[in-house]
Amino acid sequence: MNTIDNHSIFSNLRILEFSSVLAGPAVGMFFAELGAQVIKLENIHAGGDITRNWKMSAEGPSTAASAYYHSVNWNKESRFVDLCDEQVKSDIYELVKQTDIVIANFRYGSAEKLGMDYNTFKKINQGILYGSISAYGKRDPRPGFDVSMQAETGWAYMNGEEAGPPIKMPVALIDILAAHQLKEGLLIGLMNRLKTGKGSEVHVSLFAASIATLANQASNWLNLGVLPERKGSKHPNIAPYGDILNTKDGIQMMLTTGTQGQFVQLCDTLNLSWMITDPNYKTNASRLKHRSALIEKLQAQASLFTLQELEARDPKIKSLMSPIQNLQQVFENPEAKSMVLRQTEADGSESKRVATVAFKIEE
Repeated sequence: MNTIDNHSIFSNLRILEFSSVLAGPAVGMFFAELGAQVIKLENIHAGGDITRNWKMSAEGPSTAASAYYHSVNWNKESRFVDLCDEQVKSDIYELVKQTDIVIANFRYGSAEKLGMDYNTFKKINQGILYGSISAYGKRDPRPGFDVSMQAETGWAYMNGEEAGPPIKMPVALIDILAAHQLKEGLLIGLMNRLKTGKGSEVHVSLFAASIATLANQASNWLNLGVLPERKGSKHPNIAPYGDILNTKDGIQMMLTTGTQGQFVQLCDTLNLSWMITDPNYKTNASRLKHRSALIEKLQAQASLFTLQELEARDPKIKSLMSPIQNLQQVFENPEAKSMVLRQTEADGSESKRVATVAFKIEE
């Protein structure tokens, strides 16, 4: 089979990006990675995308843009513009004539006020797709960031250790989820345009994207009335899964035994075969009920072996429990390295980020 070059898939598309921060720019970068021409229009009065200045202490003040900004702005043509300037508007309208997709996250009412909304653009180009992102909905004026959504849609409440406080995720997960929703909607819009020749507006709110991803946690509440509580990394429906063991050489391992067969394999590897038939541990239901004692016994045995010794006992041990790695260790992996995108900036420096496209297409 031949692998299709991702960078040629959308080489015939032009994208105008009026968005900043993470969700909208992540959508723009998705299309850039697939070969589209992405023109990022940044507000000159605000100094461009706000994340240009979201710099860590390790970044010097002379740095043109933060590492955060680089994370979702690869291979775009950035232009600083004044959207209140009539000549600039005229130039943008000319671009719109030959544009396929617009990505925007204007503040409530601003797109209409500036003449940068879908209804204005579709009069210029009836085939244009307009992807927009809001916090709570297209007709809701309330602003909101990712952390607001993690707080208000249950994520922070569920995340953290049992006796600890609520904790937000270490990435702006809701922004990323909203970006995925918008990508999907725009791809469907492109498919529909092939049939009808007409464009459409696709809208995603951070709130709805967050709710849509609650999955089994929402289902446990909706069907059973079981309120998800903080359990650290422990899975509420499977044991042992997400529990952490420490090896003899101090390596933290996260248990990933999602099936009965894997639990049997784990017991055999740790010299705990008796647990397979023990009434307290032989089924997932019984293991959930006796989870504390289960993990105590697993830990006692895991502490007798180094990771290397466990791998010698079972070469597939990492499919049963995975070493918990920091990002330095992650990017020593060749597969992770292959997903790093590099770009030479205007000042000659090299910026890096991970690809947002993880799939490969073969024919």
